[in-house]
Amino acid sequence: MGFSGGLSFVLVIRMAILFLASKSAEGGTQFVRKVFNVKSSKHESHDASHFYFNTLPNNGKHSVSKPRPRIFNVRYFGAVGDGWNDDTAAFTMAWKAACEVESGVVLAPEGYIFMVNPTTFYGPCKPGLTFQVDGVLMPPDGPYFWPKSVSMGQWLVFFQVDRMTLTGDGIIEGNGEKWWELPCKPHGGPNGTTLPGPCDSPALFMFFWSSNLHVSNLHIRNSPQFHMKFDNCTEVVIQNISLDSPALSPNTDGIHIEQTKSVGIYDTNIANGDDCISIGAGCTDVDIKNITCTHSHGISIGSLGAEQNRQACVSNITVRNVYMKDSDNGVRIKTWQGGSGSVSGVTFRDIEMDNVRNCIIVDQYYCLAEECQNKTSAVFINDVSYINIKGTYDVITKPVHFACSDTVPCMNITISEVNLLPSEGKSELDPFCWNVYGRLETETEPRIRCLQEGEPDSVSERFRGVC
Repeated sequence: MGFSGGLSFVLVIRMAILFLASKSAEGGTQFVRKVFNVKSSKHESHDASHFYFNTLPNNGKHSVSKPRPRIFNVRYFGAVGDGWNDDTAAFTMAWKAACEVESGVVLAPEGYIFMVNPTTFYGPCKPGLTFQVDGVLMPPDGPYFWPKSVSMGQWLVFFQVDRMTLTGDGIIEGNGEKWWELPCKPHGGPNGTTLPGPCDSPALFMFFWSSNLHVSNLHIRNSPQFHMKFDNCTEVVIQNISLDSPALSPNTDGIHIEQTKSVGIYDTNIANGDDCISIGAGCTDVDIKNITCTHSHGISIGSLGAEQNRQACVSNITVRNVYMKDSDNGVRIKTWQGGSGSVSGVTFRDIEMDNVRNCIIVDQYYCLAEECQNKTSAVFINDVSYINIKGTYDVITKPVHFACSDTVPCMNITISEVNLLPSEGKSELDPFCWNVYGRLETETEPRIRCLQEGEPDSVSERFRGVC
């Protein structure tokens, strides 16, 4: 064969390769589905790398100011997604890969049920990391399937992450039923008792020492214990999520924050068996708006002061535009006797109650034991406003209840436009006040005659500015 003949042969071979490559690209999705048995999903990518793809810049331009997302599909790291096989390793590998690039996305695609064992996802990571759940994500089914070598107090933990988003159109299924039935739980024993034994139950999502967090769109249900916890975090936004557990599911707080600053919680529906939202010690600059709480224990500041060697400081809290239905409490501040610190700069505004017990409650005698001794120290509650709180209350309890410390009175309590009526019958209960000082800016229903004006002479300056 001459040179020209050999060249023609090479050209023919190259054209054939290009033709086959183009056909392979056209049918690439079918090839990947055959290998991985992938279900149809609008979010799945089938890049030849099997790990991530880069979306093209707009208008075909190659210079953009913001990095394009790089998607790390857990299926390509070995996740089965059948609800039974352990997919933990695939999630941790996808996390590590996404953590190392800007705008990385850990994707749990729709059409699959992923079972993941308790895991900690460690930072720091490159900016813009997203953990996106479009399928179903769940822990092992109850305490007897929980790995013996790990803590039973937590499931998915995010540690030292910055500028991270947790989102998705999927469902987090907590499989909480078998945890609620443990005999150590309230009413878990015979005739409404509790029994001794291991009682730890996992919170579903926990963020520690993290900042610039955004949580949105998720539907989280049947949590074994707390649905979401934030500890020592800053700049947190939680928006448009749904938390759903039965009314009698014990200790299933919806959102709990502690030692956390600059928090916004918006446009969220919570139905659960404990505090709808709970605000612990060390929280400041918290804005809560457009929340629905159903059969919960209300929105609570506290409990505070249980650790008597630490000051419990909470300040600048705003709760507004909230609807509460069939809840054991409405807006609540609860502290232990013997504590120290302060709660200040709190506003509860535009709250609608529907058959709620203890619509407005301050309880500085909070105690979980049968007997608690009186103590002289307490968390100082100062500068709290209740504005435009209306609706109906369950007549089992008084609608307004201020039980302040004997030695550390509540001060600068402002009440305006409170109109609460019994949900059934005509029985109206008088509010209860103990050692509380403040002012009424409008007439109220029921009439709050027990609020004392001015300030008590007994208040020492040491209670002011303690935090």
